[in-house]
Amino acid sequence: MDALSSVLSRIALRAGVFYSGNLCGLHDFEHDVFKGHLHLIERGPITLHMLGQADVHLTEPTVLFLPRPQWHRLSADDGAGADVVCGTIALGGGVHNPVSASLPDVVQVPLSALPGVRALLALMRQEAFQEQPGRQAVLDRLCEVLILQLLRHCMAQGITSGGLLAGLADPKLGKALRAVHDDPAQDWDLPNMAAAASMSRARFAHHFKAVLGHTPAHYLSQWRIQTAQQLMQQGQSIQQAAHAVGYGSASAFTRAFVRELGISPGAWLMATSKGGPQTQH
Repeated sequence: MDALSSVLSRIALRAGVFYSGNLCGLHDFEHDVFKGHLHLIERGPITLHMLGQADVHLTEPTVLFLPRPQWHRLSADDGAGADVVCGTIALGGGVHNPVSASLPDVVQVPLSALPGVRALLALMRQEAFQEQPGRQAVLDRLCEVLILQLLRHCMAQGITSGGLLAGLADPKLGKALRAVHDDPAQDWDLPNMAAAASMSRARFAHHFKAVLGHTPAHYLSQWRIQTAQQLMQQGQSIQQAAHAVGYGSASAFTRAFVRELGISPGAWLMATSKGGPQTQH
């Protein structure tokens, strides 16, 4: 399994298309506590407004991805308007998951730079205007495919602000990250992680911190806890999840969980079962 697939198999990607059609005038998109936004601009012009940032004027077909929750506004001509598809994007682990954290506040990519998107657009348009069974589910899945293509592009073109995606794109760090992701329960001390990257310990530690912004030990702890969260949501007990990701006891896991998230695993699980936040950090 390639590095990005390895990550996304453990960080659930969910997209929800909520509008497809012509957009006229001003439209505000409120801060969503748990989700980012995707806007597929098929025909403009259109302008993106965000608090504290310069306006983004778009005249060509473009994908806009706001990976973290933030208020923004789209403005289009009152007459001709703009043809858009709008959706929300949620990644498992909450809004601070390592994939979203790797990206800038706005990812702006012309459709011409994303091979195959035209065919995807045609399918989305076809589904949007036909009342077929499963219409919403198909639109949501197609939107997820678009996000995957966008993440590929970001890795290939270096459109990251450091973090996990930059690490996965690094030829040597990517090897170590994939090994950790595939088997988080292994005894991943610094020498073992450096060996997986075919680097010396000192060089690996320095390069890892420079690219991902965390020490290898801190990243390992985050990944183990995030993997354990997924296992608990799938029905495993706290003790089972703790052992599955490499903790010798439930109490050691609980201490690490509280240190990382500020909440106990039991309290977190209760909050998520009631629709509360997925993480507290």
